[in-house]
Amino acid sequence: MKFPYFARLLAVGGCLVLLLGFPSFTSIRAQTPASANQEVQQRKTSKPYTGDLSVFEYKDRDKKLQIERVMNILRIGPGKNVADIGAGSGWFSVRAARRVTPAGLVYAVDINSEAIHYIEERVHRENINNVRTILSRPDDPLLPPESIDAVLLLKTYHEVAEPVALLKKLRKALRPQARVGIIDRNGNAENHGVSRNIVIREAEQAGYRLVAEYNFVKPDGEDYFLVLKAR
Repeated sequence: MKFPYFARLLAVGGCLVLLLGFPSFTSIRAQTPASANQEVQQRKTSKPYTGDLSVFEYKDRDKKLQIERVMNILRIGPGKNVADIGAGSGWFSVRAARRVTPAGLVYAVDINSEAIHYIEERVHRENINNVRTILSRPDDPLLPPESIDAVLLLKTYHEVAEPVALLKKLRKALRPQARVGIIDRNGNAENHGVSRNIVIREAEQAGYRLVAEYNFVKPDGEDYFLVLKAR
């Protein structure tokens, strides 16, 4: 009678050893995927600009960026709907608004409420009636579904805190054949620039393909202009 009782004690003790004797293995298995995902999802980004918005209105910026050529490549014309993501002062928004004529529409998108207020005052002052402002989120431009023919992120992508999430949600707003333009400068993502290779990789993760690339937007060759389409 004593033997079965002893056997039961051994069995219970063995279970306790299995449960309590090796806690580190359970901990590693639970933590490793989470930390690995964090490494994949996170990278350095630049702090969003919150200073004087008038700095974007410098003389000859149109000429230096060849913005008319940029709009031609993105096929921005009368009747089109355009999204200016990271609109800042509205510098590009008002130019796109004139290009699309009153038959088209421009969404000026920014996460900075002061920028949105600045743009609203600007378009009222300049009597531009086809610009709509959107106070967006770092991971979502909050654009209406299937509403956009062309998008431009002008010197903004390096500040986007959640680029893959943003691009994924942007896809829902795109019409068939819509083009997404990204103009930025090569950098380490903290110095108000980001490597073109990182942008292309993140765009692919979000479901886009690169259809064209240009380097005419600045004479020093540091700036690049990528054109994407949703797959």
